[in-house]
Amino acid sequence: MRRALVATAAALALLGGAVGCGTSGDATPTGQADGGVGGDSIPLQAANGPVAPAAATSPLTLALHGAPDPVQIRFGHQPRAGLLFDLDTGRVLWRKDPTRILPIASVTKIMTALVVADRVPEGSKVRITKQALAYQGSGVGVLPKNKWVGVSAMLYGLLLPSGNDAAIALAQRAGKTVPDFVAMMNARAGAMGLTCTRYSTPSGFTDRGNHSCAADLAVEARALLDEPRLAKIVARRQAILPFPIKGGRLYLYNHNPLLKARYPGTLGIKTGFTDAAGRCLVAAVKRNGHRLGVVLLHSPDPGGQAEKLFDRGFRSIA
Repeated sequence: MRRALVATAAALALLGGAVGCGTSGDATPTGQADGGVGGDSIPLQAANGPVAPAAATSPLTLALHGAPDPVQIRFGHQPRAGLLFDLDTGRVLWRKDPTRILPIASVTKIMTALVVADRVPEGSKVRITKQALAYQGSGVGVLPKNKWVGVSAMLYGLLLPSGNDAAIALAQRAGKTVPDFVAMMNARAGAMGLTCTRYSTPSGFTDRGNHSCAADLAVEARALLDEPRLAKIVARRQAILPFPIKGGRLYLYNHNPLLKARYPGTLGIKTGFTDAAGRCLVAAVKRNGHRLGVVLLHSPDPGGQAEKLFDRGFRSIA
């Protein structure tokens, strides 16, 4: 219990508010089985900067005293964990066990993308290795063996169709080996103060040893949206890219249910699915110049639940 409370305070300190953790396959079930309250906020300082210690009068303390969240909603079938928060102020609007440590499936690829963006310059090439083509679960599926492909196209393949093959190839490009890249992921999580997050894979296909919580994922969502190179990718419903395969074009489609439904203002981010993780979603929406974020872990209906939370959230700040 003490560990979870510390995790909440640290993660929420990063967003600018107060709360805090989940494994991968994706929206297609191909994986294996295996909040701030009231005025609370998740600290939204630079996601890769130092984490300030939680104050004695932190929003977490208020939460423990039972102050109500601004958004009150109870679903008939609850997600195992969730969070609705203001991306601009870090204020937590609704929560469900935000520091509960759970598998997160392909939501893992948020951190994969962040590390790749740090270490592989735009315009670089990624070699498609034999190991990348031996992937399991969801994949781009047409990666040409031993060819060099632009890192931008590979990031699209990672984040739209949630390619586990792309995750492996990118990990090898950025970290030389997959284990070394996973170590980089965990180092980045530590630098961001994500105390309930641990990675064992760049794809999230394997649930063992790969987990996070809603509060930590809120911090990761903010970090991704602060990286223009990645933000423009996750906002796309589909992409048609030049690619070194027959026909010369790669067609990619996003699994994000909010983008599929054309939910107004959707900025995208990432979905995930395995039997152990269930259906997961990290999403962001912008309206009238204001951004809200949602994290849902093991949800029976991530798209529908996210829409209800966003609807209520924007009404609460109007």
